[in-house]
Amino acid sequence: MYQGKFVFNQVVSIISKYEFNKSVDKYNGNYRTKDFKCWQQFLCMMFGQLTYRESIRDIINCLSAHRNKVYHLGIKNLISNSTLTRANQNRDWRIWSDFASHLIKVARPLYIDNNDFTIELNNTVYALDASTIDLCLSVFKWAKFRKKKGAVKLHTLMDLRGNIPVFMAITTGKVHDVKILNQIIFETGAFYIMDKGYYDFERLYLIDQAKAFFVIRAKRNIKFKRLYSHTVNKTTGLKCDQTIKLTGAKTSLLYPDKLRRIKFFDEKKSKTYVFLTNNFELDPFVITLLYKSRWQIELFFKWIKQHLKIKKFWGESENAVKTQIWIAVCTYLIVAILKRQLQSKKSLYEILQILSVSAFDKTPIKQLLLEHQLQLPNNDIHNQLILFDL
Repeated sequence: MYQGKFVFNQVVSIISKYEFNKSVDKYNGNYRTKDFKCWQQFLCMMFGQLTYRESIRDIINCLSAHRNKVYHLGIKNLISNSTLTRANQNRDWRIWSDFASHLIKVARPLYIDNNDFTIELNNTVYALDASTIDLCLSVFKWAKFRKKKGAVKLHTLMDLRGNIPVFMAITTGKVHDVKILNQIIFETGAFYIMDKGYYDFERLYLIDQAKAFFVIRAKRNIKFKRLYSHTVNKTTGLKCDQTIKLTGAKTSLLYPDKLRRIKFFDEKKSKTYVFLTNNFELDPFVITLLYKSRWQIELFFKWIKQHLKIKKFWGESENAVKTQIWIAVCTYLIVAILKRQLQSKKSLYEILQILSVSAFDKTPIKQLLLEHQLQLPNNDIHNQLILFDL
């Protein structure tokens, strides 16, 4: 019998303690703590994410049921609900944010050869979007969104070649999506795919000045004059490919250069789309495909909301909410790294399901994640009960 580490320990072993401690030291996370340090807090919260716990009490009860194994998970002592709750409330959420940034740097090279992105393009392609996570305003009073509704926003910039987030920020629901553009350092030659929420010509012009490219949905009330029209293949759904210049009193000053306007009709949805871009070289149909690929970031938001604990929160303070979300993101990235390091063909969801019921097993994790099919023995089974005659 395998007498090695628990499965949970095998997952955690891919983490660089050196990089983790750098994040902790940067924000004095272990200041005036003796027993329950940031590492133990991270392990408890990650355990809760991997095993689908419903609350802090649920995490502690589950660990208490295996009290003789807790030390071997890396958690030195059993703790109380209040200890973990207090740590989430008081320890700087930026510790986990910085550590997530390190995990992103590890994960991106592993997914750079992702075959799901089929557009032949040498440039890096990013999708930028935000997802709202609803909160009860009477409980989370700091998360003001609407008059009777609270929320936080998860702003994400994703590399579409690997579907790995490269930049993330958490704000209250009141912060407009477009303001996140102020925090992004634009990469020369890269494409940034955005929806109408980022429609701001002053900020779009900054992307152009950085010698990067954008593709964005146009609004109906845009004022412009057509300078040139280019031939398009209308059998692909393209309606027009134009070079334009803005003529609005403000927009013409905010974006003084030329723009490219592409109109496309989607037969499946019976819907017309109009795109604006500052790239004049790519085929217009490729521009439409780039925008279509933006859907991957919507799938990412849907996935983490369904499979990670970021809709029901284990604390009420802003720091506790951000701590839970960032550790959930770290968990996602760790599982993604594990998948590639073990070259598993299972989906991230399947891996999470396996890990959720195997945390206290001592099976080698590579054996757990091996692709195999159940093969029934080819024996004579005439004596077996036949349920259905086909």
